Formats: sequence, structure tokens, C-alpha cells
Amino acid sequence: MTNLQKLTLNHTVTEASPSACKLLATISGLPKGRIKDAMNKGAVTIKRGKKTLRLRRAETAVKPGEELGLHYDAALLSLKAPHVSCLEDRMGYSVWFKPAGVMSQGNQFGDHMSILRIAEIQLGMKREVFLVHRLDRETRGLMIIAHNKKMAAVLSNMFQEHKITKRYRAIVKGKAPEKITIDTPLDGKPSITHVTRIAHEETLDTSELDITLETGRTHQIRRHLASIDHPIMGDPKYGKDNKNRQGLQLVAYALEFMCPIKRQQAIFALPEPFPRKP
Repeated sequence: MTNLQKLTLNHTVTEASPSACKLLATISGLPKGRIKDAMNKGAVTIKRGKKTLRLRRAETAVKPGEELGLHYDAALLSLKAPHVSCLEDRMGYSVWFKPAGVMSQGNQFGDHMSILRIAEIQLGMKREVFLVHRLDRETRGLMIIAHNKKMAAVLSNMFQEHKITKRYRAIVKGKAPEKITIDTPLDGKPSITHVTRIAHEETLDTSELDITLETGRTHQIRRHLASIDHPIMGDPKYGKDNKNRQGLQLVAYALEFMCPIKRQQAIFALPEPFPRKP
């Protein structure tokens, strides 16, 4: 089983063991080194009572009745997490730039490729991290991370009450309308996307758009733009004839809100959402 590429395993402990790592290696057939790596990258869980937590320490003792979960994906675990940039640290929260390919938060197969875990490690594992909003894995851009439960609740409520303005830039196929509001429902729910064309590249027949949202449905921008026949360039899921070598051309480039710490308007923005080549 050492060449196994993907495995999901759930095991209820029947006999006490001084090492969760050794027990999982025995059950799965995977070498202990791979189990340790999976644990470090968040792919192992332990359920004690009603709580399920990521288990990272290899030599954690386990007791009868506890449940171990191993979600092993060799391809995902082989990925190396990039260094991410922190634009601003206001202690209660910080603002980061999430590169394309990095998840907002981890899943059952691990969290080492998530902005939340990367930020936690870069901050020296000394501060709590809480997710208050999300970006698609393929989308790059600005994200806010809270550092205590109270601030996480405040910022989450601000997002829900539309007190935080998020601005996006996208490069889409074709000559998009100068200004349009797309209100096609998504997943049976009201969905509103405001779009302004800021440039049209005739040679490539693409448009650069500035976008704001009134709602936050899954893949809302990508689905709405594809629905009016102007899919985002490089979108692997929506639209057709929109492939490129640069990946998804969608950037969350600005955040504007009343800072709950300084009590003054805060604006964070990328100077060039789509840097031009010299």
C-alpha cells in the first residue's frame, strides 16, 4: 500500500495506544513518515466526544472510543505552500494577499495549502486565526483574517450586512457592455452583480471589468459573466473558448470598510490588479 495515492480511513479505537501515528500506519499500511507528514499538514482528525479536531502531534495517545480519521491525498500533500504577503496587521485582524491556487480554508484532506494555515504559521503560531470571508481557490486577491473570536464575529456580521465593500477586476472574453447589472438568480436565490467595463482590448477581443456584488453566491461572478456570454478568461469551469496560459483572470483587488479598531474608514487595494509586462 506504500504507493497508494488517495485513501480515506475512519477508525474507532478499541485499544489504547501511546502513538496515533503508529496506529494509523499499522491500519493503513502507509509508512510512519507519510502519516507524520499528513498529520502536520492537517489530514488527520480525532473525534473525542462531540468534538472533531485536526490531530498534528504524531505521538498523541489515543483511548478506546475515540475516532481517528485519515484523509490521504498524495498529490495535495506534495504541494508546497507559498509565502503569502500581509498588507496590514491591526492585531485584531490582518489583511493578506491570497495567491491563486491557495484555498481560503482547509478541507478534510488537509489545510497546509490554505491562507488560514499559512498565515498562522507565518505569524509564528502565536495568534489565533479565524476566517470571516472566502475566495475561490483559483481567485487571487485580498482577504481579511481575524485574530480573536470577538473580532471574527464583528467582521463576519459586517460582511453579512454589506458593510464591507469588495471590488473585483476581471478580464473577460469579448466586448462587454459599458455598464450592466446582472440579477439572474443562482441556486434559486436572488443574486446581483454590478459590472462596469473599464477597457476593451481589440487585438485580443477581451474586456477588463470592475465588479461589485450585492450578494455572495458560490462562483457568482464567474457564473453571471458566463451567462451573458462574457466568461472570465482562464476559467476552467464556466464558459467556452476562454482558455489561456495565465489562469483565472479574476482578482479581488480592494476592500473598503469602517475599521472596527481605529473607527475610521479603511481602504486596502492592490495598485495593479493586472500588472502590465514592461
